[in-house]
Amino acid sequence: MMMLAITAILGGTASAQVWRADQGDGSYRNPIFYADYPDPDIIRVGSDYYFVTTTFANAPGLTLLHSKDLLNWQIISHVVPRLDDRPEYTLTDGRNAYRRGLFAASLRHHAGIFYIAVTPVGQNTRIYRTRDPRGTWTMNELDRAAFDPGMFIEPDGTGYIATAIGSDGTTRLLKLDRDFRSVVDDRKIHYNAGAEGSKIIRRGEYYYLFNAIPRQLGLTVSRARSLYGPWETRPQIDDKSGGHQGALVDTPDGNWVGFVMIDSGSIGRMTNLSPVFWREDWPVWGTPEAPDRVPDRAEKPIKGFPFVEPATSDDFGTSKLGLQWQWNHNPIDDRWSLTERPGYLRLRPTKADGFWTARNTLVQKAQGPRSRAEVKLDIANIRPGDRCGFGTFGQYSATLSVTRAANGAPSLAMDVLESTEAGPKTDRRVAAQSISGRALWMAMDLDFATDRGRLSFSSDGKRWQPIGGDFPLAFAWRTGTFQGEQMAISCYNPTPGAGFLDVDSFTLKASK
Repeated sequence: MMMLAITAILGGTASAQVWRADQGDGSYRNPIFYADYPDPDIIRVGSDYYFVTTTFANAPGLTLLHSKDLLNWQIISHVVPRLDDRPEYTLTDGRNAYRRGLFAASLRHHAGIFYIAVTPVGQNTRIYRTRDPRGTWTMNELDRAAFDPGMFIEPDGTGYIATAIGSDGTTRLLKLDRDFRSVVDDRKIHYNAGAEGSKIIRRGEYYYLFNAIPRQLGLTVSRARSLYGPWETRPQIDDKSGGHQGALVDTPDGNWVGFVMIDSGSIGRMTNLSPVFWREDWPVWGTPEAPDRVPDRAEKPIKGFPFVEPATSDDFGTSKLGLQWQWNHNPIDDRWSLTERPGYLRLRPTKADGFWTARNTLVQKAQGPRSRAEVKLDIANIRPGDRCGFGTFGQYSATLSVTRAANGAPSLAMDVLESTEAGPKTDRRVAAQSISGRALWMAMDLDFATDRGRLSFSSDGKRWQPIGGDFPLAFAWRTGTFQGEQMAISCYNPTPGAGFLDVDSFTLKASK
């Protein structure tokens, strides 16, 4: 079995993406992020670009990013502070929302207002709106559900939603009232076998309808002079040549760039960026010299902007949780704090019999292709029955946990859970071993080239001891979280008492 190197990590909390798309020489490499940013929708507003991505059951939901050049992005907000208080969103009544929740949102802007259309699983389509994408969004619900809604707004303010579901492929077009609060017309406009993930843009005299074809892991484009057709359809690219769900966005100088999602194994679904040129009013991905494929490396579409990136590492030194973090479901707010002990994240155990059903698991996206994440913990207040620690969260959830025996001695153990259709099952459990002291470091090395991970611990942050051997990394949409592997800090107890875990810092870096 492959053994990952256990390497020391330097201190500090500066943000550090493991992967950089911007190469610093006027070129970029794909993907934009080596992380799970699925179902992308990107728009331009003046000289600014905005990117919304799927978050499923994670709270807050619907992550929104901003860029000036389509390559250097920062998270600026989450659109939905909390998911509805249905039982599945609060992990109560034995129900969970893994693989469900919020996905495949559509982002548009008109007359100073940003709009997002999204259809929560089992609910009607919602329209969120705001004038400040970094601020508060308000919401209204339509009277029907549009799967993977693709919003489009004409220059005169008339709004539409295109929708198709892959089990059929019939595209319907919903016309909205002037305030986008109700549907005034709903009709079939096109059939494209297996189509979903609709997105509409307009260029010149043509409307262009992009659709994912998941069964083929491909992308098609249809064009028409009217939104109601007739449409003619052509294949575009697929996962072998670049991706299968996305569309185009223009640049201020009149050029066009394609963005597309690609299934990428255990890291999840990543977003690629491609130059696009036009031939007889049809978009062609790539360049005239290498058409019909997304290049691994290309010239930057917009030059002159500095390198920026989403936050990752955290010293928990502010009173607000960093935007890189989300909870696995709606959190229990009185069971966590950034102010009870300034400079630390305090997690009080939530009531649960196991990791999969525990609330207040704090997550952020794992990074590839190879990364090392480390947490520094104060475990002095762990109490009997508490299981608090650090690890992966996904199809395989490998967790290094601290607990305390009835006699007061702390111990450390590793568990690996595999998510199956019958529920999570224990893939491996490593016998507990005694530890001492109040300061404890835990580290996680993830290798997405080999789909293997490794956990280790240290009493001083310098000398590391591996535990439990390698464990697998995987992605499976039917049974896991429908997300790539995430990095998770957790704390739970079947009968929570007065115990708690203090997290001093989280640090991420590339590993060799």
